[in-house]
Amino acid sequence: MRHNKYGPLAIGSFGNAVICIILAIFCLACVLPLLLVYITSFTDELAITRNGIGFFPETWSLEAYKMLFGRSLNKIVYAYRTTLLLTVLGTFLSLWFMTMFAYACSRKDFKLRQPLTFFAYFTMLFSGGLVASYIVNTTMFHLRDSFFVLLLPGMVGAYNIIVLRTFFSNGGTESLIEAAKIDGAGEFRIYLQIVLPISKPALATIGLFVAIAYFSSWFNVMLYIDNERLWTIQYMLQRVMNQITLLRSDPDFSMSEEGALMIESLPNESAKMALTVITMTPVLAFYPFFQKYFVKGLTLGAVKG
Repeated sequence: MRHNKYGPLAIGSFGNAVICIILAIFCLACVLPLLLVYITSFTDELAITRNGIGFFPETWSLEAYKMLFGRSLNKIVYAYRTTLLLTVLGTFLSLWFMTMFAYACSRKDFKLRQPLTFFAYFTMLFSGGLVASYIVNTTMFHLRDSFFVLLLPGMVGAYNIIVLRTFFSNGGTESLIEAAKIDGAGEFRIYLQIVLPISKPALATIGLFVAIAYFSSWFNVMLYIDNERLWTIQYMLQRVMNQITLLRSDPDFSMSEEGALMIESLPNESAKMALTVITMTPVLAFYPFFQKYFVKGLTLGAVKG
């Protein structure tokens, strides 16, 4: 808003119209691709082959979902169970350990504050690499084909610790902490009953990022997991898509009349979009509940402490 010596100048109706048009364009740019993904997932594969992808398909079809849920329903159920358990448990434990670490490093009277902060920051600059982490997880800790190999490696993130530490340092809790200490409260009680309740914006922001990371994980499953009941939904659906691609690229199968007809009707693009819908819908459903915390959580955590 513009100002003069008498006070703020209101934006006229023309300016408001221009701003609304620009915002509407940005909204459409965000919403239309998502809408196209949902529509394509319900489009017949032959219609996509003939006419391409569009917002008004010639023929609607549930074939992609029937193929995914019909042939792989049990696997999808197990994969969703593993993914949800991993996401919920991993997010809770991750926030628990990272907030304790960050709170300790935010206390100016803690002697190891600087060394521990540097130790966390150092891991952002240098990494042991894939081979070293694989040897540690399989040979030293014997976590191969275990649920813990999906849970533990991504539990603590240095960047999230630094953001939380900065949030705690600049959150204006010093007076509350001093008052609690005068009343006889210990550090753990201060952490549980004062620091965590007033840190909801930071916890919601970091928690959603951690939850999305756990929900989207597939690489560790590919490296360490052989048991199908421990596959995550991302990895399981990726294998389904790879099988479809492999079937389409098999020359011996495609040269037969039966194989050619099957490949022609086999969902490909619609199956890809259906997989995308299955994986992104839970995130889209939970995102609005945490949106109000994002701006405050990220801006306070980004201030240099």
